[in-house]
Amino acid sequence: MAQTRNTKKIFNYAYGIGASIVILGALFKIQHWTGGGLMLSIGMIVEAIVFFISAFDSVEDDLDWALVYPELGDGNLRDKDKAEAREAQSLLSQKLDEMLKDAKLDVNLMQSLGDSIQNFKGAAENIAPAIDSIAATNKYSEQLSLAAAQMESLNSLYKVQLDSSSRQAEINEQVADNATKLKEQMESLATNLSSLNGVYGGMLSAMSNKN
Repeated sequence: MAQTRNTKKIFNYAYGIGASIVILGALFKIQHWTGGGLMLSIGMIVEAIVFFISAFDSVEDDLDWALVYPELGDGNLRDKDKAEAREAQSLLSQKLDEMLKDAKLDVNLMQSLGDSIQNFKGAAENIAPAIDSIAATNKYSEQLSLAAAQMESLNSLYKVQLDSSSRQAEINEQVADNATKLKEQMESLATNLSSLNGVYGGMLSAMSNKN
């Protein structure tokens, strides 16, 4: 047993060291390092030696699990095992019946429970349209709120426009009043100028007669 174990260690050392040399040879060749060809050749030779040694490696014996589990011998359960399985199944069924009896669960109660579940399912299906209707109502309410906010904004804008129009009308009225007053003042000025021209003409006539 010890000799076999030591032999396995030797083979493991050979495999590990040999694989390392092969990888180093390939690395030297891939990286184009100096001596890459020589290292690759050494690695390939070592790999060949490793394969040669592996031919003498001992083959592991398959374990006969039938010795531990006899039922695996012919792939079928023995009569004793079959009887034990039937007994266990019968005992489980008996225990289950006792549990149902202790819990006072009978066929009528299970049927009632099934009917209650079906009724609950029907009620849930009837509630679904109502929920959809509520969701639609909430959406409509949100749209109304948005429309009201937009209407309020338009009213504010209209109020500002109306105030601006009122101020413009007042300004126009003031301009008209000022124009009327200016016209009256111009007419008065024209009358005064006409009178002044008459007086000035009389003075000129009087001065001419004295000469």
